[in-house]
Amino acid sequence: MKKIFIYIAIIGGGCFGCEDKLDIENPNEPNVGLFWETGEDAEKGVNAIYSTLHKGSISRWMPMLYSTRADIGESRSPWTDLSNALDKFIQPDYNFDPVSGVFADNYVGIFRANQVLDNVPAIEMEKSEKDVLLGQAYFLRALFYYHLATLYGNVPMLLKTSEPQDYPPNSTQAEVFEQIISDLELAVPMLPARYADAADLGRVTKGAAYALLAKAHMQLGQYQAALPALQWLVDGEGGDIYNLVANYRDNFLITTENNVESVFEWQFAENPNEFTDNDIQTPNHNYGTSLAQFTAPVGIGWSDAEARRWIIYEFDELTVSGDRDPRVAASFLFDSTDINGPDATMIYGQSFSSRYGTGPDSKRVWVRKFLNDHWKNQEGYRSPNNYRYIRYSDVLLMYAECLNATGSTPAAYPHVDRVRQRAGLQPLSVVRPGLNQAAFLEQLKHERLLELAGEGHRWNDLARWGDLGPGLAVNDPAFANFEVGKHELLPIPQLDIDANPNLEQNPKW
Repeated sequence: MKKIFIYIAIIGGGCFGCEDKLDIENPNEPNVGLFWETGEDAEKGVNAIYSTLHKGSISRWMPMLYSTRADIGESRSPWTDLSNALDKFIQPDYNFDPVSGVFADNYVGIFRANQVLDNVPAIEMEKSEKDVLLGQAYFLRALFYYHLATLYGNVPMLLKTSEPQDYPPNSTQAEVFEQIISDLELAVPMLPARYADAADLGRVTKGAAYALLAKAHMQLGQYQAALPALQWLVDGEGGDIYNLVANYRDNFLITTENNVESVFEWQFAENPNEFTDNDIQTPNHNYGTSLAQFTAPVGIGWSDAEARRWIIYEFDELTVSGDRDPRVAASFLFDSTDINGPDATMIYGQSFSSRYGTGPDSKRVWVRKFLNDHWKNQEGYRSPNNYRYIRYSDVLLMYAECLNATGSTPAAYPHVDRVRQRAGLQPLSVVRPGLNQAAFLEQLKHERLLELAGEGHRWNDLARWGDLGPGLAVNDPAFANFEVGKHELLPIPQLDIDANPNLEQNPKW
């Protein structure tokens, strides 16, 4: 972003030596002073913040960074730099685009949010409508900083629209989290619990702000502070809004998006470009996500990221009817002939064995949740499958974790029971009653692993629990490379270090 400002300054200074200039303002040229005038302008500004979620770095590489660097993921990509960065904790090039691009694009979102927060308050419009727009901007700024804090840690904070002369220093990870909390506390009273207009489906709600607020507190170890937000979501008004869908798989189908379990999901569409014919897609307008194309199995997608096989054996507890936990088939594509009978798993219209036989690919495992195999037999770069970023089951398990951490373990059981019973398992209160605080936490780690596998939460869970380290190499050999005090964070791009004299690199990088 700073480079862009520098280029603008250079371009603007190109005629300093000219004596004769025609200094007349072009009335047709868009500029900030003319744009932020109406409520429509304000809404367009907020919509531009949402559109940042469509950028490839955020909709593709960022979910892969969260899941593949954790112990459940791996990369066998022939792009060696990518497999090293995603999986093996090796990154000699600090400007490697799939990593540095995530850093840059989150700041694009912050820049857009700051423009809204700086300009919309002065617009004459209905206060209630203005507040809802500002609440969305505060939430989205907090969301982008949440990504930066959890991935890069000690990042610079920009809380006003950026200027070319801005050279903010690093803030500590804790300071960034405190800013996230501050933004979300401002957002909560501004946001509605629901939207009356169907056209607003997918916009940020009060429940989404409360859920992210709880996540931020929990990453700081502030379990008591996280409780009020979770109480609203479960015991308060949110309990009448959200619930678990009956079929776990419905959380990942394009036909059941924005369902009652969705607290916040990123909206994608295959071809919503209103400026073209319905059958035409322009290369510069992509409102879908290419995550599926890059993570689909060999022969369908690029398979740059996949799951490690140990995870499928964690689903070892049978349902009350004697079947295997349905979440494993809903979550992964893998050879299940040793579990569910011959050719039990279909890979985009073909049996696993017909595609891969008994060769080197026959024991690979791919995350299914964001793929499109339920409605077509190929992938592409414009997947319409929404990213369910925060689901209600996540909220219930967070609530259980906070109750347990604050000495109310018995009260935590019912929330885990709800998640387990939706999967057809017996309640935890039946199979493992009376656990102490430490034992309950260990069980909860298992419950979160099964319920949320591949959805991008595993890395932050491991970080919060203090479990990141070489000990994870028992399941993920890549963690043998993990250096404590270094690899908890990604390196700040060298481009930004070079452009900003006040910015320092993360420890040990």
